[in-house]
Amino acid sequence: MWEAFFLLIFWLVRLVVIPLLGICILQSLVNMWMLRRLKPAPKEEESLQDLSVLVPARNEERRIRECLSSLIAQEPPVREIILLNDRSTDRTVEIAQELGFREGVRGRLRIIHGDDLPEGWVGKNWACHQLSVAADPASRYLLFTDADTIHGSACHRTALVHAKQRRTDLLSLWPDQITETWSEKLVIPLGYLLFMSFQPFTTLAWLQSDPDRVSRWGFSRNQLASMGVANGQFLLFSRAAYEKLGGHEALKDHLVEDIAFGRRVAAGTGEGMRLANADGIDLLRCRMYQGFSELWEGFSKNLRPVFEESHIGFFFFGVVISAFFLLPFVLLLLGWFVTAFKGCFYAALICVVLIYTTRILLTIRFRTSWLGLVAHPIALSLALLIALNSWRLCLGRGVSWKGRIYSGATRSSL
Repeated sequence: MWEAFFLLIFWLVRLVVIPLLGICILQSLVNMWMLRRLKPAPKEEESLQDLSVLVPARNEERRIRECLSSLIAQEPPVREIILLNDRSTDRTVEIAQELGFREGVRGRLRIIHGDDLPEGWVGKNWACHQLSVAADPASRYLLFTDADTIHGSACHRTALVHAKQRRTDLLSLWPDQITETWSEKLVIPLGYLLFMSFQPFTTLAWLQSDPDRVSRWGFSRNQLASMGVANGQFLLFSRAAYEKLGGHEALKDHLVEDIAFGRRVAAGTGEGMRLANADGIDLLRCRMYQGFSELWEGFSKNLRPVFEESHIGFFFFGVVISAFFLLPFVLLLLGWFVTAFKGCFYAALICVVLIYTTRILLTIRFRTSWLGLVAHPIALSLALLIALNSWRLCLGRGVSWKGRIYSGATRSSL
């Protein structure tokens, strides 16, 4: 019995895991080529009077000064920057006022105070909805950005040039991720591994170049939606598309609204909607979480809800990730120390080489932590523990973020 089990594992690694890891490397290379790195556009190339910048903030005193200062410093200046104070109890508002933001006036730098969170809404979505209502109607583009981002002075004009050239309904930039503590260095770079290994950028771009291909090749809206992704740290909408999508109100109870917006735009490919993701590490920086407790809570909020109503999808993806990116390390150790697993050693070694090749390429391209690469098995084990915790919370009392508790039941973005 055990011999049959070991033989099954051996052939599984040789015939399934090794070829698919090779495909992951190829997919990552293609996606790195497709994910264009934006370089600062010339100052005279774009006016920013078409743009309203919208920032939701709840207890962000540690990060808000750098964020708002970088928004004010855009060249040329944007039409307006609106900060929504989402019931902050720290110095968020005071810091904004020191930078020239004012309440109750129709100026370029404005503070508005969020209303009570209605039943059925997620806090960030409610804040962004109020910001969209407050934005100047003359602005044809709306940029939603997080309070933990720092924008280079050319960021907005470059993004707007790219959005207009590509005729995008939604452009999302992927920033240079600042990681300072051990947990950030381990976990956050894994996002690039999963994102670049599995996201079908090429297929979506091919369909967007000729929307008639959607019906001709029989793609369903769900299939299209599965190709969509976006990063909530920088979401640049054309106003017309934002309103067509129903804005944040359409996703009021969705815990991962950025991914959901990406899916909704991708689902509209057959109607001519266009989604673009771009490498913005020369234009934008972000410190997502500060330390282990924030990271644990933040990813626990997100990982199970990303899969929305699909319990099977969540567990299947977990099994795939474990089989591809963790099992080879286990088999390598067993093959070295346990006689029964000797036959798996070289197959596992090939897998490990493929994994580290992919990670080296991504670490160089996206300037992420080398610690996360070296300690890959530990990093992935920690990420899987967070995913299990997310599942546990979603089945139980719900997930927490910024002092609020939300149900983990997340309906489809469509």
